[in-house]
Amino acid sequence: MKLGIGIGWRPEIADAVEALPGIDWVEAVAENLCADHLPASLVRLRERGVTVVPHGVSLGLGGADRPDPGRLAGLATRAALLGTPLVTEHIAFVRAGGARTGSPVLEAGHLLPVPRTWAALDVLCENVRIAQDSLPVPLALENIAALISWPDEELTEGQFLAELVDRTGVRLLIDVANLHTNHVNRGEDPATALDELPVEAIAYVHVAGGVEKDGVWHDTHAHPVTAPVLGILAELRSRIDPPGVLLERDDDFPPAAELAGELDAIRATLDAGSGSRPRPVHGGAASGPSKTTAAADAASTGEAPTHAESAGAAPAGKAPTHAASESLRDRVAVAQASLLSALVAGTPAPEGFDHRRLGIQSRALAAKRADVVAKVAPELPEILGRDYRGAFLAYARNRPMSAGYRRDALDFAEQLLIAGRPADAAARRRLTHWWQDRAAPRPPRRTVRLVRAARSVLVGR
Repeated sequence: MKLGIGIGWRPEIADAVEALPGIDWVEAVAENLCADHLPASLVRLRERGVTVVPHGVSLGLGGADRPDPGRLAGLATRAALLGTPLVTEHIAFVRAGGARTGSPVLEAGHLLPVPRTWAALDVLCENVRIAQDSLPVPLALENIAALISWPDEELTEGQFLAELVDRTGVRLLIDVANLHTNHVNRGEDPATALDELPVEAIAYVHVAGGVEKDGVWHDTHAHPVTAPVLGILAELRSRIDPPGVLLERDDDFPPAAELAGELDAIRATLDAGSGSRPRPVHGGAASGPSKTTAAADAASTGEAPTHAESAGAAPAGKAPTHAASESLRDRVAVAQASLLSALVAGTPAPEGFDHRRLGIQSRALAAKRADVVAKVAPELPEILGRDYRGAFLAYARNRPMSAGYRRDALDFAEQLLIAGRPADAAARRRLTHWWQDRAAPRPPRRTVRLVRAARSVLVGR
């Protein structure tokens, strides 16, 4: 399906998105949509014939556990509500721990990289097949950006993605900004990744901005798209005409004119490459069918290839597998829980990781938590003022998130109140009422809220 040029729909820029010229489709974060009704802006876009694709962020298909049926059902419901041609998610894990490790479940609040190993690939592939069976439309998966690398990886990113496509038939959402991030942070060549991955499986492409600090690239989605990212888009365009390209922006939204300018730069990059001769893919093989094409041809004749035939001979010491054993899942669970605990709970770093990079990632996760909690509970920075950020980062240092951002906001407020903070009595009273309103089984009646507001005014005089 040809999607065209699109932009990430966010409530903060809904009006601007509707007014932008030449928008063929939009992408919306699935978890930010209600399961039974759509925002008015998305309804109007759909009435104009604009395709809306739900983009999931919480399945954690790269995690050790099988996908949660409730989360899958929620994504399927949103796909049906939107009438979308496909849904997308990430090749990542977002939580770890639980029964497999005998430890509490920890939430990253972020997309973390899975190790590019055969064991992690077996787990991922089975999880993807479960998701595919549960969704009413095709699934496409996105490569993620990473600050850290797992030790003893066995595959490059391109090889890992190629194996994933061969085994599951899943489509790919290639984020060229993430390829740039991994180039800066992990020394991985974007052109090599594009040579190795099955570009014919690409459903669409993400383009986004970021910023470099102290030699580390932060994939912020809050800065303008840079020339190197557009350069990787041009590299991809020299290999294939992608069905869709989408501009992502998640924060620090610029004026509509700047968004339009970035979209124009994307169009110009694609147009400049339209006359390019497609480059060979899959390690530079100039002729012969790709592995994915060969598998599809075999399937069409009813002669499904074995894993060794469709993915190439298995490396020494690796037997082809079709389902992840429980013991294998347990090993992956322990490794992921150890890493996530080091990042969010201050436990020792697992062996083989770069301690400096782990520190950077840990601080980035805490900063993101502070930013998101401020968005879901804007009263907290209003009550605490300039003390909010420092207080939250101190709270988050050894208190990992376990039940989402709204619960995190409540726990943060509770810890402050237990410690007798904030020092200002009026602010502490406001924080107490805020916590009581949200932590109680049911919210207080309107009369109670009015009385509290009146008391606050009187005390403040």
